[in-house]
Amino acid sequence: MNNNKVRDTAQKLFKSEYEKLTAQEKHVAHHISERTPISENVVQGYSEKLTFGQRMADKVASFGGSWAFIIIFMVVLVAWIILNSFILIKLHSSSFDPYPYIFLNLILSMLAAIQAPIIMMSQNRQAFKDRLSAEHDYEVNLKSELEIIALHEKVDSLKQEQWRELMSIQEEQLKLLGKLVEDMKKDK
Repeated sequence: MNNNKVRDTAQKLFKSEYEKLTAQEKHVAHHISERTPISENVVQGYSEKLTFGQRMADKVASFGGSWAFIIIFMVVLVAWIILNSFILIKLHSSSFDPYPYIFLNLILSMLAAIQAPIIMMSQNRQAFKDRLSAEHDYEVNLKSELEIIALHEKVDSLKQEQWRELMSIQEEQLKLLGKLVEDMKKDK
């Protein structure tokens, strides 16, 4: 029975056989025929399935793209330069990493080499979340559109039924008026 209801709904709304519908259209047809909401937070469901490494990569990418990271990074760079250019030279007459700061360049290169793929992985996951959201938005919009079409059909049907009723009432009134006119002519 329920399967037939879904097939009838698909035929009525999509003007197509159920088997020929896309997966999204089938999903919408099920929700419409069962009168269940289709809205859900798909990103939350996806986020709950992330592994520990994926969550950490997202946090690293989030921190790496923040003002806090930029400020801390600048403070560390300035401190490194001041330490190796002035303080260590005055105290020990040599510095740990003298100008042109080759060790600092090595550390920065390694940081960039590690941080770039982590940020790319996070961006790929974000793009996937965006695709999930877009697909879900399409389903919600499609269901809303089909529900509006169904409501229009119901309103049109009610309107036609009311017109029929009004016409029959008007015909009845015309008959009564005609009868009154005849009765008045007879009385004169």
